[in-house]
Amino acid sequence: MPTPRFLTLADVAEVLNVSWRQVYALVRRKELIAIQIGGRGQWRVEVDELERFIQQRYAEARSGDVPEIEPEAEDARTAVEGS
Repeated sequence: MPTPRFLTLADVAEVLNVSWRQVYALVRRKELIAIQIGGRGQWRVEVDELERFIQQRYAEARSGDVPEIEPEAEDARTAVEGS
């Protein structure tokens, strides 16, 4: 079976190991480029676009240009790690 060209936001969330809402927020902020397909306007992300996004994040990490962790996200992570 050939590799699909497009992924749903749920598929992207699984690849990135984040929630669907987090992927949707990336799309809304235009950090991850997606298109809407069909009458219901379902979002799709091209596999190549997801790979570009991931590579861009790695480049930012290498350059030290990484945004600060939001306090609530850090608190949630600490709570989970502390369990």
